[in-house]
Amino acid sequence: MTEVRGQLLDGTITARALRNEVAREVAELVKSGKNPPHLAAVLIGDDPASHTYVGMKQKACAQAGIVSSIHTLPSSCTQANAENLVKSLNLDPSISGILVQHPLPSHLHETSVLDMVSPEKDVDGICRASLGGLINGEPAFPSCTPAGIIELLDRYSLPIEGKHAVVIGRSIILGKPVAVMLLNRNATVTICHSRTPDIAKHLLNADIVVAAVGKAEMIKGSMIKPGAVVIDAGYNKVEGRKGDVGDVEFETAVKVASYITPVPGGVGPMTIAILLRNTLRASQGRFS
Repeated sequence: MTEVRGQLLDGTITARALRNEVAREVAELVKSGKNPPHLAAVLIGDDPASHTYVGMKQKACAQAGIVSSIHTLPSSCTQANAENLVKSLNLDPSISGILVQHPLPSHLHETSVLDMVSPEKDVDGICRASLGGLINGEPAFPSCTPAGIIELLDRYSLPIEGKHAVVIGRSIILGKPVAVMLLNRNATVTICHSRTPDIAKHLLNADIVVAAVGKAEMIKGSMIKPGAVVIDAGYNKVEGRKGDVGDVEFETAVKVASYITPVPGGVGPMTIAILLRNTLRASQGRFS
C-alpha cells in the first residue's frame, strides 16, 4: 500500500518570490524619481534574540532596496523615553514604516509603546488601531505572520471560503488576528486554547489547521482530518534535539494532511516578506 504524503507548503520559496516582487517594485519607484521606502526599527534593551531579529530584517530590507535604520534605547529607559522616540519617528516624513521590536523590557508597558505608532506607519500591524481595523474591516496593515499564512494559502491556490478552520492558540500577534483574517475570507473559524477540552475533537473536523500554541509536537497525525491543510506556526526548542520543532508532529501529520508547512521553512520566512511588502505600501500611502 502506497503511503500518503502531504505536499509541502514551502515558505522559503514563496517568500523569496514575494521579496523579489517587492524589490522590483521598489526599483521602479526609485527609477521614477521617488525615495525608496524606509523602515525604522526601535530596539530597546539588550535582548540577544531581538538584536538578531532586527539584524535579519535589516538584511532583508537591503536586499529589497529598502532603507532601514535602527533606533536604540537602553533597557533602563523610561516609558516616556520609549514613547517619545516613537512619536519622533511618526513625525519624520522620510520614514515609511516603524517596527517596535518586542518583547520590551518588563518595566515598560509594551501595549502603550506600540500604540504610539501611527497606523499609517504600523507595518508590523500590531498596535490596537491596526488590530481594530482588521476586525472592523477598515484600512489597516495586517499583522505580518498571520498575513504570511494567508498569503501562503493563496499562493498555493488553497481555498479558504466555506472551509472550517481551527486555530490552536489565541495570542494577540498570531492566533487572534489569523482567526479574524480567516473569518474575513468567509471561513468558519474555531479557536482552541489551553482551556479547551478535547482539542482533538475540533481538529478532526478541520479543513484548515493553524497551530500557534507554542507546545512542541502537541498535535499528532491521529488528531488531523485526512486531507486537511496544516499550517504549523510553532517554533519550539526541545532539549536534546537540534533545531526548531513545530507544534505539529510532522512525521505523523504529513501522512494525513494534503498540504503541510515544514518547521523551519514554512511560516517563518513569510513574516519578513510581508513586513517588506507592508513597508513598500506604507511608502505609497496605501494599505493594500
